[in-house]
Formats: sequence, C-alpha cells, structure tokens
Amino acid sequence: MLQSSENVNGVRSTSPASNPNSYNPVKTTTAPIEQATIGRTLVIKGEIIGSEALYIDGRIEGKITLTDNRVTIGRNGVVQANITAREVVVMGKVNGNIECSDRVDIRSEGSVTGEVSTVRISVEDGAVLKGGIQVKSGEQKQQNAQPQAKAAEPSKPSAEAPKAMAATASA
Repeated sequence: MLQSSENVNGVRSTSPASNPNSYNPVKTTTAPIEQATIGRTLVIKGEIIGSEALYIDGRIEGKITLTDNRVTIGRNGVVQANITAREVVVMGKVNGNIECSDRVDIRSEGSVTGEVSTVRISVEDGAVLKGGIQVKSGEQKQQNAQPQAKAAEPSKPSAEAPKAMAATASA
C-alpha cells in the first residue's frame, strides 16, 4: 500500500504505508515479458519452436509450437500453420488448426479458418471463425497433463465397451 502526501512545496510523493504487517515486495527493474517479434516484411516457411512469447506481424507457413507461451498474430500477420500454445490472440489471419492449453482470443479484425481446441475462447463481434470448436473443461486440461497411462482407463462407458464384452463373452 502506498500513501500519498504533500510536502511543504505542494509536491506529492508516495511512500510505503507504515503498517508493519503489510507485505511490500521489493521493486525490481526488469524488462517486460520476453517476446520475440516477426516483423511485417518477414516470411518464414518451416517450424517455429521456442519458450518465449511470439508476436507475428509477418507471414508464417508451417508449424508453430510454443506450448507454454502466448502467440499473438498482429493485424498484418498471416499464418498458414497449425499452432500449439498456451494462449493465442488473433488480430490477423490464421489458416490452420489451433491447439491451446488455456485460451484463444479472436479479436474483431481477426480471422481463423480451421479447428480450434481450447479451454476458453473469446470471439469478438466482427471476427471470422470457420471450422470446428472443441472447448475442453478444466478437468480435461489436467488429465491431458497427466501421463498417458491413466488415459487408457475408461472414464465413461462407450459404445465400444459392450461390443468388446459381448465378443469375449461369446468366445
């Protein structure tokens, strides 16, 4: 908490509150979140893999895999690629599938053509979305993060289970 006070000259200054039980973190001067940028004149054909946020204002053809980070397609960005990321923000054009572990945000000037699989999705008025949407629950997100050995256990009965049991019962 900061308290504002005026000194004799009428200049305002801020100082930490004098509450001994309050938590005042030490301010550090660090750069904002690291983010790579692909400028509007750049064209990349191939696979992009990394561990930092990416802002695309150019053209990408291929595959983008930034599993734990954000991919932002700027207003001038044109992406013809499948995207796998934690979060995707679309202000330009995407032609390909999007697999998100957290959120897809398609802004009013954005356009997506392809399959979208995510936990949360936001589509503003004026945005274009052509393709299928699969919205996963938070439980599915956690199950996907667990080892695949658990995925082999049936979570709910399916049409295949009775057929399999009938086949073994008649044998």
